[in-house]
Amino acid sequence: MRILIATDAWHPQVNGVVRTLNMMADAAKSLGVEIVFLTPQSFRTVALPSYPDLRVALPGPGKIAQLIEQARADSIHIATEGPIGVLVRRYCRKHGLRFTTSFHTRFPEYVSARAPIPESWVWAWLRRFHGPSQAVMAATPALADELRGRGFRNVVLWPRGVDTKLFHPRSVSTDLARPIFLCVGRVAVEKNLDAFLALDLPGTKVVVGDGPARAELQRRFPDAVFLGAMHGAALAEAYAMADVFVFPSRTDTFGLVLLEALATGVPVAAFPVTGPRDVIGDAPVGALSEDLRSACLQALTLSRQTCQEFAARQTWEASAKAFIDNVTGVQHKEVRAATVLPSAEAPHAAI
Repeated sequence: MRILIATDAWHPQVNGVVRTLNMMADAAKSLGVEIVFLTPQSFRTVALPSYPDLRVALPGPGKIAQLIEQARADSIHIATEGPIGVLVRRYCRKHGLRFTTSFHTRFPEYVSARAPIPESWVWAWLRRFHGPSQAVMAATPALADELRGRGFRNVVLWPRGVDTKLFHPRSVSTDLARPIFLCVGRVAVEKNLDAFLALDLPGTKVVVGDGPARAELQRRFPDAVFLGAMHGAALAEAYAMADVFVFPSRTDTFGLVLLEALATGVPVAAFPVTGPRDVIGDAPVGALSEDLRSACLQALTLSRQTCQEFAARQTWEASAKAFIDNVTGVQHKEVRAATVLPSAEAPHAAI
């Protein structure tokens, strides 16, 4: 079976959407499913205003049609609501092809943080975008319930996983004063990093990640340590040196970094909002409170071993199976003949 995933989020972006798609595609291979990607790599891109690190594709409908037909996919999934997602949706509608979508990002909150556009307008557009989808995939039950409450149809669950081969407890030496409170993610206004950096905490505050707000936050909080973007083993070591993982975002739909921290044995401190609440629940692996400082101090008392054992149950294999089950519940009205992608582009090729 071959599934085509259309996504506006792709390398060199470093975010939860890109990591989710890559890890899920790798895990799907063991289930006999090949996943190919239609990504910005096939198009000219431009930087978003006020966000030069984030580039957006400028696709044309003819090229989109060509790439879809070359993929000869059994199913089509649209992962993002950007220009690529819009044109793939248009193609599917025009040719009577059923498709699924997923909801990764709270664009209404992100847009309103940057421009005077009412959130209700953006939610209305998102309902229209996802309306024809045969299955709208949400990462958590709470997000699924919220989407249903906002008028979205055909909402199903697609849980996330964590790579425990990469993210696991290890000994890391550091000269930073303990306790170390770590935050990992995009350094941008919607991540609410001010709420973390302004806290009166002992030890050291560390931020891993990059983004448009970094220079301003470094100026305002000179005592915090900004390490920039990190990947692979270096990122895993950054988690391992921490005593508490702090997640100040109020808008993330899931927060893959939560599972990565827990897999490394690091307890979480966060606000009691969708994302942290769904990932942690009542498990003794994190402290959720509107008083983020209190949550940080409480998290210091939690068992690192319990955190690791909790995360070990969240596998990418289970995530891939749920995704495939959601997709295979949808049958194409029409199978289009096309050229199969060369096998050299596997695994998880981008077209």
